Amino acid sequence: MDFDFSDDQKFLRDEARKFLEAQCDSGVVRKVLDNDNVHHSDELWTQIKEMGWLGTAIPGEYGGLGLGMLELCVIAEELGRVLAPVPFGSSIYFFAEGLKAFGSDAQKQEFLPKVADGSIVGCVGASEGPGPITAVSIKCEFDGSQVTGSKIPVTDGGIATHALLLVKEGSGTSLVIADLSADGVTSETLKTVEPTRDHAQLTFSAAPGERLGEAGQGIEMYQAILDRAAILLAFEQLGGASRAQEMAIEYAKERHAFGRPIGGNQAIKHKLADMYVKNEVARSNAYYGAWALSTDAAELPEAAAAARIAASEAFWFASKENTQTHGGMGFTWEVDCHLFYRRAKLLAVQAGAPAVWKEKLVRALEMKNAA
Repeated sequence: MDFDFSDDQKFLRDEARKFLEAQCDSGVVRKVLDNDNVHHSDELWTQIKEMGWLGTAIPGEYGGLGLGMLELCVIAEELGRVLAPVPFGSSIYFFAEGLKAFGSDAQKQEFLPKVADGSIVGCVGASEGPGPITAVSIKCEFDGSQVTGSKIPVTDGGIATHALLLVKEGSGTSLVIADLSADGVTSETLKTVEPTRDHAQLTFSAAPGERLGEAGQGIEMYQAILDRAAILLAFEQLGGASRAQEMAIEYAKERHAFGRPIGGNQAIKHKLADMYVKNEVARSNAYYGAWALSTDAAELPEAAAAARIAASEAFWFASKENTQTHGGMGFTWEVDCHLFYRRAKLLAVQAGAPAVWKEKLVRALEMKNAA
């Protein structure tokens, strides 16, 4: 049985890597990091739109390329390697996947072609502050046509044109599409540990909204979107972890101390070996998730949780050990180690912290064993 990507998918990966290494070096990331008034690389985003990547997994009937989820996983990993400062994940992993899964045909016809060509940038607003997202924690209300309340933090909320919102409707919860340029919507930029990815507080005051899917099913639909997005985020994390490991290896070979490369020291060897092991575990789980995602397998929830947990651990560990391998230089602003550490910390909590996913994995395995 072949568990690897196909030759065509590997070709896509190689071409995506060539493009991103040429167009998104650390200088592009730092331009966003160093400017409080810039929240993403508009030039890179325009190039990505021109490449057609936004429509990778969007069906051809809705203006996309219709390639599939495996191809999207490949692209996600390459975006993660270069820490691309663009709203790709929010618009594609969350917003587009939500529409594909739960939108009516009319909603898909209206929104998906615009997502595919980049004229719409989507995001998802679920959190309203610290703590788990539950039916009880949701206070933002929807009366059937208008949304009132706030969401904080919303990843790429200051860039997005539209949002999927988890809202309270009657005694239950629903998902609602909101146009962020409409009257009654305000956005406030938030400061985070990772300024190369925009975050905002979105406030709605009787702003127009349109329900997605069935009323009262908001939490269930949101969790299903998270399962799909978690696997794509895992590939981004895997890309970042792989590049951090490569940086550590390159430095260990080049840096000499006492007349020999530091990579010859046992302590450094152990760091590099531990990074490799965690990255391979993450890759194995991410591939399992990719299979479940591409086939809509019943194992999708547990595969998503496993991929999310392993990738979060691998990226955090690789970014930390990469900094340690660089020694004192690794802690300086000029060296790129901190860029990977920032992104690792952000992605680990973007769709729920690892502790949340560990609980989901245990619950999924318990249900499977009880069946």
